[in-house]
Amino acid sequence: MCQRLSGATAVTVLLKKMRRFGIGRIVGFLLLVGLLVLRIWDPGPIEALRQRSFDIYQLMHPRAARQDLVTIADIDETSLRALGQWPWPRTVMAEMLSKIAERGGTVIGFDVLFPEPDRSSPEVAAETFQGLDDATRERLRRLPGNDAVFADAIRASKVVLGQSGYRVSGGAPIARPAIQRGIAIIGPDPRPFLVDFPHLLRNLPILDEAAQGQGIFSIIPEQDGIVRRVPVVAVADGTIVPSLSLEMLRVATGSGAILIKSDASGVRSVGVDDYEIPTDGKGRVWIHFSSLNPGRYVSAIDLLQGRVPADRLAGKMVLIGTSAAGLLDLKVTPVHPALPGVELHAQLLESALTGSTLSRPTYTAFVEIVLATLLSLILITVVPRVNAGTLFVLGGTTAAVTLGMSWYCFSFLNLLLDYTFPLISSLLVYAVLVFTNYVTVSADRYRIRSAFSQYLSPDLVEQLAQSPEKLTLGGEQRVLTVLFSDIRGFTAISELYKDDPQGLTTLINRLFTPLTRDIMERRGTIDKYMGDAIMAFWNAPLSDPGHEVNACEAACEMLDSLKALNEQRQREAGDDQPVPPLRIGIGLNTGLCAVGNFGSDLHFNYSVLGDTVNLASRLEGMTKQYGVPIIIGERTAQAVLTRFAVLEVDHLQVRGKRELERIFTVLGRADVATSRDFAELNERNGVMLTAYRCHEWSQALEMILRCRELGKKFGLDDYYELYIQRIRHLIDTPASSG
Repeated sequence: MCQRLSGATAVTVLLKKMRRFGIGRIVGFLLLVGLLVLRIWDPGPIEALRQRSFDIYQLMHPRAARQDLVTIADIDETSLRALGQWPWPRTVMAEMLSKIAERGGTVIGFDVLFPEPDRSSPEVAAETFQGLDDATRERLRRLPGNDAVFADAIRASKVVLGQSGYRVSGGAPIARPAIQRGIAIIGPDPRPFLVDFPHLLRNLPILDEAAQGQGIFSIIPEQDGIVRRVPVVAVADGTIVPSLSLEMLRVATGSGAILIKSDASGVRSVGVDDYEIPTDGKGRVWIHFSSLNPGRYVSAIDLLQGRVPADRLAGKMVLIGTSAAGLLDLKVTPVHPALPGVELHAQLLESALTGSTLSRPTYTAFVEIVLATLLSLILITVVPRVNAGTLFVLGGTTAAVTLGMSWYCFSFLNLLLDYTFPLISSLLVYAVLVFTNYVTVSADRYRIRSAFSQYLSPDLVEQLAQSPEKLTLGGEQRVLTVLFSDIRGFTAISELYKDDPQGLTTLINRLFTPLTRDIMERRGTIDKYMGDAIMAFWNAPLSDPGHEVNACEAACEMLDSLKALNEQRQREAGDDQPVPPLRIGIGLNTGLCAVGNFGSDLHFNYSVLGDTVNLASRLEGMTKQYGVPIIIGERTAQAVLTRFAVLEVDHLQVRGKRELERIFTVLGRADVATSRDFAELNERNGVMLTAYRCHEWSQALEMILRCRELGKKFGLDDYYELYIQRIRHLIDTPASSG
């Protein structure tokens, strides 16, 4: 036994040292290092997850739409049905420019290209139409060309023409240098960082020369096909070119140059006049999308036919583009699955003009890594030291802090701070710590159960498994209900098995098994088996607010189990061979006890001590004297009066108390307690005891006779016979009654 305890103690100490050493912390730290390496590498799935989280923010909190800044002249399906397929004659486009200028449009940007001469122009007709006479052909040649008419209209307004960058050679790009507008750079050359288009598809020279600006409108979706960022400056044919939106902003402000600020990590911002637009390192702007706003659009055919009010265009920038599905300029965005490409430029212009563009500076990645590291290290430090409830609160707080910080940055600072990496990394570390802690604790509990389950009660073993630090000598004061049970006539039973000790053992085991189950199912703790006796208690080591009721219920169930066992034994023996039934006595008492591990450093048991225990044992011994199977103390009886049929049987002197202790028997459960027979018996029994204690023998005997008739139903013949014999003895020997 000494060796087993020493080994168990060594196991406990070793496990405590392992906890102190922090195997979970080591695993958590290694996981954190791996996650940081993964974030620095930043593979596609990590970036996609980050971008999807930003999409959620855009859906939850879109930018407030504005209708007073930008209008889109839409080449929509209605306009195509009215004017025919695209491209329309340049004279129609010239008329559209005139209509916009008449209604007060400030700067006009084209999200369409005019790279080839107008095939409907008079000079083209003069050369290609068949059946024309020479005079007609000559007159057509002398008419102004459609491109020239369009160029004159462009020259009369502030117009920015769109250009398209593309990466694959083909088509016949116009072999002439791009028109270079003013570009100022603060910092290193940004070209190595910018989106690079090897080729640039331009408009006709006559149109480019008439326009006040040219801007690239090419948009490159992310890897998942969603457009979130638009380059505001790019490299095309080796030249830095602005985007259509940025060039429109430059023309609108009258600025002579675009300012690019860069550093060693790439582009930081692009500015025009008083507007500074934050970008990512590649010169791309995160668009803060508003919800789809039909009020931003006017139909091209309505504009040409004069059905658009002047206030729809006055003082606004105007973009000319298409929403027609057949012209293939629909983009997938975080807020809409098919948004016209021209609206991306409109939304970018609105964001820039209102200062609400989103930003994700290069330092945000560093902030996210630091945040993830800090949260994870806090968890690694704290988690092994706290309980499960605190762990749950800590995990929830970590998630709330991360999400709250990211949401605040988006909502109030227009700053994109990724919450997915700090949150997922900290939660993964949290999960690993919880798992390793669970594995360690489970292993600890398994070792403790293995070491102590052979000689300590199951409840105590489980308590020690949950709290190994309780494996020490000592105890505590606690109110308990204590049970003693003993087999009546065990000596005579043993005589029947004097030649069959194994049979006696089997019989005792058959009896103790259901009785033990009855006790444990009612939350009782088996203290010990003492030959033919059982000692048990309630309300320790686990608290049980209803311990008196549970103890009485267990006692009643023990009698039921005993009756079933006796019937089974009789059936096994047969009707022609009577089997002496087993009978037990049960004593229950409630009071203050000392409960804990008692013994020595070499051997100890979890048990209870105190006068309450002694009285419970005494009550069990008195069941034979009073002829009842159960006797309970007064404190127990008072706690269960409404749940059981409790009948007072006597009072006795308890050591250390001046007042007499009333004792009771239990005749049944609540159904018996509420019966008329028990109510009448209880009343008459009380009158009998009062008369007996007042030495009114004749009245007491009279009440006993009445009680015996009612008591037969409850098996109280021996109990009332005891009082009859007492009274007769007292009558015969009056001196002893004093």
